[in-house]
Amino acid sequence: MSEAEGSDLTVRVATSLKAVPAGAWNACANPHALAGALSAPAVPSGDPALDRDNPFVSHEFLTALEDSRCVGGRTGWSPAYLLVEDDAGELLAASPSFLKSHSQGEYVFDHSWADAYERAGGRYYPKLQVAAPFTPATGPRLLIADTPRADEARAALIGGLEALRGQTQSSSVHVTFAQEPDIAALKQAGYLERNDLQFHWQNEGFGTYDDFLATLASRKRKALKRERREALANEITIEVLSGNDLTEAVWDDFFSFYEDTGARKWGRPYLNRAFFSAVGAAMGERIVLVMARRAGRYIAGAINFRGANTLYGRNWGCIEDHPFLHFEVCYHQAIDYAIAHGLARVEAGAQGEHKLARGYRPVLTRSLHHIADPGLRRPVAAYLAQEREQIAAAREALAVESPFRKTETADD
Repeated sequence: MSEAEGSDLTVRVATSLKAVPAGAWNACANPHALAGALSAPAVPSGDPALDRDNPFVSHEFLTALEDSRCVGGRTGWSPAYLLVEDDAGELLAASPSFLKSHSQGEYVFDHSWADAYERAGGRYYPKLQVAAPFTPATGPRLLIADTPRADEARAALIGGLEALRGQTQSSSVHVTFAQEPDIAALKQAGYLERNDLQFHWQNEGFGTYDDFLATLASRKRKALKRERREALANEITIEVLSGNDLTEAVWDDFFSFYEDTGARKWGRPYLNRAFFSAVGAAMGERIVLVMARRAGRYIAGAINFRGANTLYGRNWGCIEDHPFLHFEVCYHQAIDYAIAHGLARVEAGAQGEHKLARGYRPVLTRSLHHIADPGLRRPVAAYLAQEREQIAAAREALAVESPFRKTETADD
């Protein structure tokens, strides 16, 4: 594509991850992943908001999306992975970047920006999206190998994004569900910050689910115990599947659940049946599939992915409706798993204030946006300033409504 100005680094575009060795990509995506991290018995030390081994930017996950044709072709997600290499061809940095012809599957909504710009005579699409497709989970977006040239490689990658935006005549660059140090670097480069809220569960060193319940107010604690009992009425049992348990028959059942939910929520599910086979084969040990069974068949399920210290809840579906079953399969079982495996937190996906009553706390998510046209950038910047204040106020209000005990003595 180009050489970074004043440097021997080269920035180029790959339209498929098959052109990038998995080891080189993963060394950038998760440079601090620990060998054996998936079997660690205790809650890892360090910042629990950062996961050393994020599954959604891994070569395996992104390749599964390609192989199943969930991205590429006519999906509106055209891979344009940026690669930063030194003069020996060593990969120093990369980005999971895509040229987009729409704003679907991102979970950070800019449809109103696109509509306003196009009504004013501009062309919003294509745009350049840096993201884990169809996955509202915070993680690294500027993927930087752990080398002495890390800062230089990050700067070259940011410059490459702007160059690619210009070459493709894209209106903007969007880096969604970002984390530090990417956020600081992008803001320094002039990107606008956008905030939103999700609900995450935090492990405070609990040994059992009852230890977690003990941190809740008495009334809330009793409500959750009753909810879990009622969810498993009608002789419903729960199975937790990973690795070799993920047979094609299991994926057939789960996909029927996922397809039904997707069709009701947004008209067409983003993921196809082939994706689940591909991702199960590539990274089945990092998948935690919670399935509910009744009368000899599976009736509901939720898929989770596991990082070094985080369980990421992704998709849910069912073919029978039972009171509280959604909460049990998606939220309570995820907490059980996190406690049993010493994980620091559960990310329960986008939206959902109902998660608050299940012990999940409001957490800020952050995205960065570079808009080329000043005529669009100015009103968007003003809007985002107001939106950030609203999100901060909403977070404070939700925190007040949490089910946790306010003091040591206010419980009973």
